[in-house]
Amino acid sequence: MAHRILIHVQHLLGIGHLRRAERLAEMLVARGAQVMLMSGGMPRTGLVSAAVEFVQLPPVRARDATFSELVDPQGQPVGAAWRTARQAAVGACLDRFAPDCLITELFPFGRRKFAFELLPLLEAARARPQRPLVLASVRDVLVPPADPARMADMLAWAERYYDRILVHGDERFLPLETSFPQAWKISRLLRYTGYLTDASPAPDAVSRQDVTGRSVLVSAGGGAVGERLLRTALHARALSGPAAALPWRLFVGPHGPPDLLSQLRAAAPDGVSVEPNRGDFPALLHAAALSISQAGYNTVSEVFAARQRAVLVPFAGARESEQTVRATAAARHGLAVCVGEDRLSAETLGWAVADALVRPLPSAQAYPNLTGAERAADWILQALGEQHG
Repeated sequence: MAHRILIHVQHLLGIGHLRRAERLAEMLVARGAQVMLMSGGMPRTGLVSAAVEFVQLPPVRARDATFSELVDPQGQPVGAAWRTARQAAVGACLDRFAPDCLITELFPFGRRKFAFELLPLLEAARARPQRPLVLASVRDVLVPPADPARMADMLAWAERYYDRILVHGDERFLPLETSFPQAWKISRLLRYTGYLTDASPAPDAVSRQDVTGRSVLVSAGGGAVGERLLRTALHARALSGPAAALPWRLFVGPHGPPDLLSQLRAAAPDGVSVEPNRGDFPALLHAAALSISQAGYNTVSEVFAARQRAVLVPFAGARESEQTVRATAAARHGLAVCVGEDRLSAETLGWAVADALVRPLPSAQAYPNLTGAERAADWILQALGEQHG
């Protein structure tokens, strides 16, 4: 009988959290599990595997990058009625699906605003006659709270409710303690899986082709906070040394300002094209000369999988540190040139591109493990097999 796995994910600004959850869900289904994926962010189509049972919870998003206010699809603040509907929907999924395994994405190390639905979910799972295996699924970088009471809550919830915390990163490349110093207190729960990516490393023969005639790709993930990078890139090409002779292609994500695509197209100089994000972007990376991007988890994973030369401009607004930690690690391992957002200009971006383009490609051994989806799915199913005898 197939193991039943219930995943809860909440994306608030971009779609990175949802994409990681989708990748894990698809890998579990490919290995014979039944998966229900509850998503609480804005509705999105295009889940790759129809075999995943997708449940859209009453949707919500962050009003802006401060994450201080949650709003509904019409931009109105959510209230008690929305919270009641969410809690009921989450509880109904647990009762109907009766999972062997429950996975919460990021919580308890983030998404505190959703404790009103997640703590009852965890308590209900704990009280079931056959208690499911309970896992947290977290990225390689966490943002610890400044409030000691909140930190204490995180650690206490982890100890009370969770059997393991799956860290979707590589301890050799970027240990969780780098961003979350208290990780040693829950070290017995941690299990590193490697990075979750659906792209395979490019063959050496492809990745080492001459760059003549190839493109510089500029991307900003979902696009909600990447406008400044895209606008700066319009003017950086002329200042990028050898890269000024290459075509530059800018990709605009779905969550930026509605008129951003048309504005960038109108302002684009000769040699620079602007288009919406494409589903085959990972494949385009393999044939590119260089990638310019922010340093979100999914984007960096795709760049690593393509073994591509890279310039990373980590988003650092609203006191965010996640992308800076990741980009700094990439630069330290020789996998990217990093430009701090506070130093971003056409000149600094152009110089960084010129520098990155003439560097030798990193060796395969320099990259972190990129088989996180496979390793996580295999471990979950093995643990369930042992639990159920």
